[in-house]
Formats: sequence, C-alpha cells, structure tokens
Amino acid sequence: MKEVLIIYYSQTGQLLTILENIARNIQGDNVRISYYEVVPKPAYDFPWKKEKFYDSFPESFLQIPTDFESPSKTILDKKYDLVILGYPVWYLTPSIPINSFLKSADAKLLLKDTPVVTVVACRNMWIMAQEKMKKLLLDVGAKLVGHIALVDRNINHISVITIAHWMFSGRKDRYLGIFPKPGVSDKDIKEAERFGTPIKQALLSNNFDALQNEILALNGVRVNPFLIMTDKRGNILFSKWANHIIKKGEPANPKRLKWIGFFKIYLLFAIWVIAPIVFVVFLLTYLPSYKRRKRDKIYYSSVALKEN
Repeated sequence: MKEVLIIYYSQTGQLLTILENIARNIQGDNVRISYYEVVPKPAYDFPWKKEKFYDSFPESFLQIPTDFESPSKTILDKKYDLVILGYPVWYLTPSIPINSFLKSADAKLLLKDTPVVTVVACRNMWIMAQEKMKKLLLDVGAKLVGHIALVDRNINHISVITIAHWMFSGRKDRYLGIFPKPGVSDKDIKEAERFGTPIKQALLSNNFDALQNEILALNGVRVNPFLIMTDKRGNILFSKWANHIIKKGEPANPKRLKWIGFFKIYLLFAIWVIAPIVFVVFLLTYLPSYKRRKRDKIYYSSVALKEN
C-alpha cells in the first residue's frame, strides 16, 4: 500500500478543491491518501480585514514563523511514499502558515527523504515564492519531484481588482456584475484532476524522474517572462519595506501601522504606475535578453534549485 499525505493551507477553500481534484485520480489501487491542514494559531480570518491584511506583510515576506496546530500522532508516526504540498502565495512568499510548518521539527520528521509535489494557486506571481519553497524543502531534506502552478488568467490589473474584491468581501463572484470571477477559473480547478494520472504512475513505479516533464506536457506550469522580472524587482523593494517596518514594533502597534499605511500607498502606486513602466522596459529589452529569458523560462518551470 502506497501512502500519500496532502499537506495544505487553504484560506478560501480554492486550493483544497484543487488538491481534492488532483487526488481523485491518485487514490485507490493500493494508494491511500491522508490530509493534514496547517491551522495557524491564531487563525487568519476570511474575508480579510484590510488592516490585518496589510499588517501581515512584514512577517509574511520575512518568513517569520508563527504557532500552528501540529499534525496528529497518527500522521507523524507514518512514513509516506509521497507528499503533495499545497500553498498560497502571500506577498511574493509562501503563506505564513505553510512557512511556519516547513520551519518546524514536524516538517523535518514528515518530509525528510520524501518525494514532494508542490501545488500553488495564486493571482499570478509565484516564481520567487517557489524559489523560497525549494530552499525550505531543501532545509528539511525533502526531495522536490514536481510542481504545479494554477493562476488567475485575467490580465494583471483586472486580477488586482477582482482579487481585492474576493479577499475583502469573501465573495468569489463578478465584481459589479461586469468583472470576471476572481482566482483560478472553475475550468482550471475542475481539470486539475488530470495531474493525478502522471503522479500516480510515478508513485506506483517509484520513479519520479520524468514527472515534472509530464506535468509540463499537461500545461501544469506557465512561466511569464515579464512576471519573472516583476517578481524579482518586487522582492528587492519588499525587502527594504519589510525590514524597515518590522523594526517599528509588533503587529497593530500604532507606530508600525503608520508605516503600514505608507506601504499600502506604495503598493497601489507600484501596481498602477510602476508596473506599466516596467512592462515598457521589458518590451524594449525583450530581443537583447531573449536567450536569457529562454533559459529562465526553462529553469523556473523545473524543480531544480540554483546553486549559490
């Protein structure tokens, strides 16, 4: 009997549905699937309160762990043949609950020498978050063998509006009746079950060497060269903001909230003013940088980790 553990944090429920659809074509035929939900203490409410959402930025980006409910003894005492790890992206970084788990002794116990397939569902920028995920998995001795990234396919500024509507209202519907629904499309969520077939074949054969190529053949990862550039630039600027704000005290501290307010203004300016300028620069340098962008696309579609 092959044992599979699905570890996840899904604030909205979207990611859990994707994972359940993937699992549909894995379970059965001598494969048993267990689930472990990472539950942070205290929990993050959904929908978000705006102040809490922005005030979570420094700890999220700087990957500062928080407390969470440990897996049951039944889960911790079992050795798994495969772990599927589902995570959302917060501020270009794996979410605080998932980051907290991966920095714990529980993660080392469950993931050491274990094949891992990561699954991310987010608005659009996941590249640098996955690079951080690769390092977290390396630190606990896990073996990353596959990656699936499902994103909102609407254009950047449309998805900014619709995701904000979803996060702060809790409703995954058409904002004002005219905008598209936010998040990963219903079609992509349903069709995520197709990834279960190659995962199961690799699991039963105990050979994951070709798994990522099979996932890519199923369009499991789409790398946008412009978003690589935006993601990298965003990480540089976020680092400056996060390291400055974290020095202003604990969450909800009035002095800190003043700087969180400045960061909120900067974030809106970056999305609506800086991002379009970056896109123009991207277009102007596209041909001279074509070979590098091609190499980047291959690398970020893979499960490899660059050596420092």
